[in-house]
Amino acid sequence: MEFKLISMASLIAFYGCYFVKMFQQKRQGIQTDQIGKDKVGFVKFVEVTMKVAAILVFTADLICILTWRGQGLTAVRVTGAGLSVAGTIVFIAAVWTMRDSWRAGVSRTDKTELVTGGIYQISRNPAFLGFDLLYTGILLMFFNWSLFSLTVFAVIMYHLQIVKVEEDFLSATFGDEYLQYKKKVRRYIGRKG
Repeated sequence: MEFKLISMASLIAFYGCYFVKMFQQKRQGIQTDQIGKDKVGFVKFVEVTMKVAAILVFTADLICILTWRGQGLTAVRVTGAGLSVAGTIVFIAAVWTMRDSWRAGVSRTDKTELVTGGIYQISRNPAFLGFDLLYTGILLMFFNWSLFSLTVFAVIMYHLQIVKVEEDFLSATFGDEYLQYKKKVRRYIGRKG
């Protein structure tokens, strides 16, 4: 029962942060959800597929949590609980640090700043890292092969969003400032040299 509680609390805190921030920005006239908007070709495909993957894995997570009747290795499930809580903390720290520069997807029309402080000093993509940790944690707590497939699919789509959409956008928008930042901080976690 405690794994259900931990996983539901993690999902509620994670997505609560996501939607509260989105509504706060909407009140300020900021369109947070930029996924697929004003995009074409491969970039639109990646963003829209990423969004579909996120919805599918979230739905599968809920179903697995609410219907779980199986047994699992306690050590694996405890590790999963730790990862899901860590993912939630990392995501909230990322959104908090981004302030009003936070967007879901890239926006070619909104002027935002390059955020390199706070958690962004140790990860260039802590929000995506948060998603990966949350979903992997829930997978470890409530493992089944369908959830495994959806989790892997979502993690791959988040990675494609980073390497095929966001990094190109940030390089084009912030130029040398982003390239210097990229030389100092790793894509997911850690500082370089």
